[in-house]
Amino acid sequence: MESRWMLYTKRADFQKISARFLISPVTARVMVNRDIQEKDMEKYLHTKLEDLHDAKKLKDGDRAVEIIARAIEQKKKIRVVGDYDIDGVCASYILVTGLHRIGAQVDCDIPDRIKDGYGINAQIIEKAAADGIALIITCDNGIAAFEAMEYAHQMGIDVIITDHHEVFKEEGKDRLPLAKAIINPKQADCHYPFDGICGAVVAWKLVELFYRFFDVSYEEWKLLLSVAAIATVGDVMQLKDENRIIVRYGLRALEKTKNLGLRALLQVCELENKELTAYHIGFIIGPCLNASGRLKTAKLALELLMSKDMETAKQRAMELKRLNDERKDMTQQGVDQAIEIVEAAPEEKVLVVYLSDCHESLAGIIAGRLRERYQRPAIVLTDAQEEGMLKGSGRSIGAYPMFEKLCEADGFLEKYGGHPMAAGLSLKKENVEAFRRFLNEHSKLVESNFVKEVWIDVAMPFGYISEDLVAQLAQLAPFGQGNESPTFAQKDVEILNARVLGKDHNVVRLSLKDSAGTRMEGLVFTDGDAFIEEAKRFIDIIYAPQVNEYMGQRTLQVVIRDWKFKSK
Repeated sequence: MESRWMLYTKRADFQKISARFLISPVTARVMVNRDIQEKDMEKYLHTKLEDLHDAKKLKDGDRAVEIIARAIEQKKKIRVVGDYDIDGVCASYILVTGLHRIGAQVDCDIPDRIKDGYGINAQIIEKAAADGIALIITCDNGIAAFEAMEYAHQMGIDVIITDHHEVFKEEGKDRLPLAKAIINPKQADCHYPFDGICGAVVAWKLVELFYRFFDVSYEEWKLLLSVAAIATVGDVMQLKDENRIIVRYGLRALEKTKNLGLRALLQVCELENKELTAYHIGFIIGPCLNASGRLKTAKLALELLMSKDMETAKQRAMELKRLNDERKDMTQQGVDQAIEIVEAAPEEKVLVVYLSDCHESLAGIIAGRLRERYQRPAIVLTDAQEEGMLKGSGRSIGAYPMFEKLCEADGFLEKYGGHPMAAGLSLKKENVEAFRRFLNEHSKLVESNFVKEVWIDVAMPFGYISEDLVAQLAQLAPFGQGNESPTFAQKDVEILNARVLGKDHNVVRLSLKDSAGTRMEGLVFTDGDAFIEEAKRFIDIIYAPQVNEYMGQRTLQVVIRDWKFKSK
């Protein structure tokens, strides 16, 4: 895939920042590139849990606490209704655990992805009524459940909605479902300072509020931090503002977690006693927790988190890992099929792919792979249970706000929701081609939108790399969406030696020399044989510096993230 290298040119007095915060000018430049204002740099470099925003600023938070307290006092049954993805499962665990702690009669229901679809519905409410439930608390869903909320009201069930998804608008104003309280920082009249939190963090903040009310210690609330962090990374939230604090401290809490289910999962995934990063959540832990909701029932993941003995926890962890391995195989089959369809059709600005045999839970993952491969918005559709209906998931690029675009295509759709970068939808099979044409005709995308931009923090010769700099850059972690890992570039690097490593030939170790004569070892994670075949004597690289520790020896090296061979 062609990439366009872009160098940040943001201006600031880097020497002054360097002297003030006792950091390298390189580190100062990286922070400025991340739009960190000088007044916020101390907090950014030295984050504290105390820097989290006050939960009392959430609209309807106090009202929700009053409703919960009254339900407990009157010994009424409460049901948490979550969602089947990692955010919904984590949010459900947080709420159920918190409510149990304050003496609530509480249980949990999570919709079946296939049978129920996303969010609370009439069937779930009917079941709640039959079970004598007086209060439902949604998490990670509910903000668009207009009909279901009306039905709950008719059935005499009170509802508290906790959610983080976009709020529907009518004539420029929020359109909100009927509920006793709605906690969602995206409401126009909510004064919470940061609306980019996930559903599990919204739930965590509600627990904070009722723990305060019931005089439960701050330390007990912190025990739920690791689960909030898992959801934040797993739901691909921007690692900005308090999300970065939650993940930073949540990772450390996860390493020492007392939750038996998480301990078992770390063991099964061979992550026990390792220093964890956001990568481990996003690509190992998260997919295992998500796999149950994709292929079976998300209640398996919830049961893992709620395990009371280690033997049971290990069994559940192994089952989740097995399901995730199965999911990986099924995903690859779907990706291969989707690529064939895309390659056989005329090139379109918005990819709409129908896979009849695809498990509907994998549509979003496949759409994400298509987006990465073609740098285009991608929607993958598959057959729904209802005759003549399709369900789908979309993943987008920065230039294409997908939820807004689906709003424009409302007439073709039965149901939809989501974010600028991801969405879910359903439509009649007969409308697919018209839907595809409409999206492409109204995309407003141009060719330059389809070239992947790779941003460079600093053009930096190898001589600037030191262990101290690597340590300083580590202070800026966790890295991920919205807080990208620092990247550096160097032109005209000479390849002195190259050899392919790994049983799959997917690692290349390079001996390099830059134009100033400084030597450095480098690693490239790619198809090693193809790299060697294409390689020339000189190479332009985008890289990240790191310290390699092996048998007590510490050496500097660079990990090459992108490259362009050149003849000199």
